[in-house]
Amino acid sequence: MLELLIEPRVQSIGAFDVERILPFRKRRMVGPFVFFDRMGPQQLEAPVSHQADVRPHPHIGLSTVTYLFEGSMTHRDSLGIEQAIIPGDLNWMTAGSGISHSERFDDMRSTGGSMDGIQAWVALPTEFEEQAPAFEHYEATVLPRLDDEKWRGRLIAGEAFGCRSPVKTHSPLFYADLQVMAGGSISLPLNYAERALYLIEGTVEHAGHRYKAGNMLVFAENTDPKIVALSPVRVMLLGAKPWDRAISGGILYHRAKTV
Repeated sequence: MLELLIEPRVQSIGAFDVERILPFRKRRMVGPFVFFDRMGPQQLEAPVSHQADVRPHPHIGLSTVTYLFEGSMTHRDSLGIEQAIIPGDLNWMTAGSGISHSERFDDMRSTGGSMDGIQAWVALPTEFEEQAPAFEHYEATVLPRLDDEKWRGRLIAGEAFGCRSPVKTHSPLFYADLQVMAGGSISLPLNYAERALYLIEGTVEHAGHRYKAGNMLVFAENTDPKIVALSPVRVMLLGAKPWDRAISGGILYHRAKTV
């Protein structure tokens, strides 16, 4: 059963526009996923200006999770880390007590090209909000492969579909990237109370209704939704247990300062 349909809203983050899914007025979070932004698809014309970079900005009390479909970005932070991210890799930065970082288009500067991906913010449980900041980069090859007769993909983080990702998280969750053939069905793990599907490309059908790319479908607890790909589709699946507290002061501080 579908609990809520979330349509994208265009939001400027200073350097460029993103399609913001979470937070939404009727749904602030899905488990600990408190922000969910689509960074594209967009074409960056060469030479890519430094004005397109996301300038240094602070985070506290959460993790930022960056996963690309196209393009390349370079992460730099106040820990002294510099790390390029390419499609299929994962950057997981835990702000904890505080960190500043920037995201630049260094590898695309001279050539330009297509840019697309997702950045999510994941809230930290209270006991981890003030921990020392940290950054981890995971190459696509270490993320578990997910394969079925009509779909394939990767488990980005957490545990689902009989697999466990090596990505370090601070609370139980799942986050997956699936590519599904036309006619294929998409299932969601049953052991998480809050679950959502974000449609990257293509069209799906659920309960007699069709949904297009850019939408997030949030499903009711204790249901086993039947989702069918009407064309080749790519989806992000995410979920966790309900978050049992309000959005942290750290997240509110960050939003007031940088968004």
